Amino acid sequence: MRHYFGTDGIRGRVGEGYITPDFVLKLGWAAGRVLGQGRGKVLIGKDTRLSGYMFESALEAGLVAAGVNVRLLGPMSTPGVAYLTRTFRASAGIVITASHNPYQDNGIKFFSAEGDKLPDDVELAIEATLAQPLRTVDSSALGKVQRVEDAGGRYIEFCKSTIPATMNFRGLKLVVDCANGATYNTAPYVFEELGATVVRFGTEPDGFNINRDLGSTKPETLCRLVVAEGADLGIAFDGDGDRVLMCDASGQLFDGDQLLYIIAKSRYLSGALRGAVVGTVMSNLGLEHALQRLGIAFVRTKVGDRYIMEQLKRDDGILGGEPSGHLICRDRTTTGDGIIAALQVLAALNRLDSTLTALGAEVKRYPQVLINVRLDSQRDVLTAPALQTAVAAAEAELAGHGRVLLRASGTEPLVRVMVEGVDAEQVTRLAEQLAAVVQAQLGAA
Repeated sequence: MRHYFGTDGIRGRVGEGYITPDFVLKLGWAAGRVLGQGRGKVLIGKDTRLSGYMFESALEAGLVAAGVNVRLLGPMSTPGVAYLTRTFRASAGIVITASHNPYQDNGIKFFSAEGDKLPDDVELAIEATLAQPLRTVDSSALGKVQRVEDAGGRYIEFCKSTIPATMNFRGLKLVVDCANGATYNTAPYVFEELGATVVRFGTEPDGFNINRDLGSTKPETLCRLVVAEGADLGIAFDGDGDRVLMCDASGQLFDGDQLLYIIAKSRYLSGALRGAVVGTVMSNLGLEHALQRLGIAFVRTKVGDRYIMEQLKRDDGILGGEPSGHLICRDRTTTGDGIIAALQVLAALNRLDSTLTALGAEVKRYPQVLINVRLDSQRDVLTAPALQTAVAAAEAELAGHGRVLLRASGTEPLVRVMVEGVDAEQVTRLAEQLAAVVQAQLGAA
């Protein structure tokens, strides 16, 4: 059982729980002891939240106290940190981010030397070290700190290298929405240097506006802007750059399931696809059916990129993702990367001589309603008999032509209620009924 780590690092409200300077300082020390490998080096990147400066300093102090050298990357996307950790031959990489959450939240994510999320045994080792008294190494053994001045340029070149050198996007007008987050200083340059005309949006972070009414969590803004600008396509990232959604010239939105399908189809037809495509329990049935029509196997895992990656590694697969736009192209990089996924979609459109509208339409999406119910207690409402009875009744009404899924979020205090089926009105009604039962159980706590 992990005490501090969730499904994607440690995350919460700034100043509360574990998201405090004193805890993060000791976390840096514990991570340095476990990951530092003597006088190894650890990279630190961050998104654009105001609190990132505070936690960067705390991590830096803890790592140095453990005798570990530190390289500061400044604002850098989560996948950018994963890539640079590998190229610097670092012992580990750390990202200060709360991903798609508002600025009031923050968190810490870790990458291994190989650019992967830490395995459970390493997270447990860090937690065990946190229980020990913090002891600073001898003054002669303290770590040193340097800032990496060209981190953004290195990552931009890597992103461009993930599509053929002969391919360019000249004549394409793109709206690129960076959510005032960590991709603001890299993503526009990637697409511009590949020949596209880029309309920049969400590229003026002020420490408070990350993910606010824009980015992949509010894609309606992107869709309106694409139509207003007369652009060909729109691309929206989340605050730390590991998610992407896209829209066409008419403002029609395409989610992670549809984008994953487009990449998979291109890989399959070129003979480059290996293994099953991996989705999650939240992936739409339409994705599964579209892949089946091509003869491509599809496997579901629990929600979370770590579980997708584990399945891909087991099967030596290369493609996986979630409807949220968290897409893994394992033949290109080691973690979900919004910029690289968007490039693979654009490359697929080029290679297949088709459009986002046409290829995305091949995924006939079942109506799916997701309702988030915020938790205000620690009670395990999912095991409540009244809720289990309600779920059984909903499943009986769907009669094998849909799905019901209730799960606790691994990153936020939420219960997610999802219903999927053929009839949109029925799906909406059942989802609202189940959400009401969850809320009633919270009220009874």
